[in-house]
Amino acid sequence: MARHTSDDGPRPHRRLRLVLVALGSAATAAVVAAALTGVLPPGSQDAPGPEADAGTSAGGPASSAPATSPAPEPTPEAARFTLLAAGDILPHGPVVASATGADGSIDFSPLLAGIDPWVTGADLALCHLEVPVAPQGTPASGYPLFGAPRELVRDLGEQGWDGCSTASNHSVDRGYPGVRTTLRRLDATGMGHVGTARAAAEQDTPQLYHLERAGRQVTVAHLAATYGLNGLPMPAEAPWAVTLIDADEIVEQARAAREAGADLVLVSLHAGVEYTEVLTDQQTEVVRRLARSRAVDLVIGHHAHVPQAIDRVGRGPDGDGMWVAYGLGNLLSNQSDDCCDPRTSNGVLLSATVTQEAPGSPARVTGVRWTGTTVDIAAGHEVRALPDLRHDPAGTTFSAAEIAARQERVADAVGGAAKQRIAPQEPTGPAPDVVPRRG
Repeated sequence: MARHTSDDGPRPHRRLRLVLVALGSAATAAVVAAALTGVLPPGSQDAPGPEADAGTSAGGPASSAPATSPAPEPTPEAARFTLLAAGDILPHGPVVASATGADGSIDFSPLLAGIDPWVTGADLALCHLEVPVAPQGTPASGYPLFGAPRELVRDLGEQGWDGCSTASNHSVDRGYPGVRTTLRRLDATGMGHVGTARAAAEQDTPQLYHLERAGRQVTVAHLAATYGLNGLPMPAEAPWAVTLIDADEIVEQARAAREAGADLVLVSLHAGVEYTEVLTDQQTEVVRRLARSRAVDLVIGHHAHVPQAIDRVGRGPDGDGMWVAYGLGNLLSNQSDDCCDPRTSNGVLLSATVTQEAPGSPARVTGVRWTGTTVDIAAGHEVRALPDLRHDPAGTTFSAAEIAARQERVADAVGGAAKQRIAPQEPTGPAPDVVPRRG
């Protein structure tokens, strides 16, 4: 992969084409409609009317040409694309050290490279940036008050992530300046973001992604919220800086996005209890209410740092259930059995297939699969997909038995509702357009 030698400016996201769309200022359908400017209208639904026979005139003889029936309308092509979501990105001090070269430069790409095919193979790739970026002029920091190096966002964008959810219990670890810095870095990299905001209007606006498939545009709306802020106060000057979980408000935003033209609605929830697969009442109740609303297509969970169940629950958009991944574990961190729990070394890549059968029809999640990931801390915090390691363990510090144990831990946690994906997919079309969200 080509690398820039300077961080004076943003390096190009290799998958994105930024779309300039003016956003509105309130969490209403009218607000989101402004963000959806440019949505391609569906093809005409008017049936062709009968044509008069050639040569027929008032009072004149009828043509002898035989009558013909109009050609049948062609069956519309289904629009399909894939979505990828991943676990927590938690750059502890040792992780940053692994990304730091002898000359002091910071590059996370070697740590992330093991999952390159999985990220670039997805049509829409969404990460979870659990920590803020350290404000300009301040050093990076790890636990307990995180501040990631700005190079982390750069390298996520270069790998191919299209956007991140940013609502977490660490969102205000570096105060409101950290919130602003994080969103500025994501903007500069061409990535979407949702869950934290620089204005009330931005908080009220979902992150939108446009995908061109089958000759039409499919719009995905992404929402995000967290259970709390680790006891830290919401910034007094910015009471809208972080979206906290309120099921009614999430449903209202989801419905407004649909009314404004979104074809698919995703919700990222940062909730639960750390280091356990046991779900909390908040997790199950909020998910149940989102499923009951029929306005949400998929829920993506974070926070527990260990993989949790993937299931299909409640009514969902069509009355046959809504997919939820309650917790995707860790994508990148320094956690392991040395500090926390053996399962914290694991994460999940959630891959979902989205299908819109015809123009104007609903887009639906028509398939969900999972892929286990792990961090090889001894190798310098390298992130690897477990199916890749099982096929070819070369280059890892793990034994075959350890790889199998990590795979089993993930399989046991996610359950049997979704099947495993053992190889990356290929893109089905051009990269998504990221709609700027700032209000």
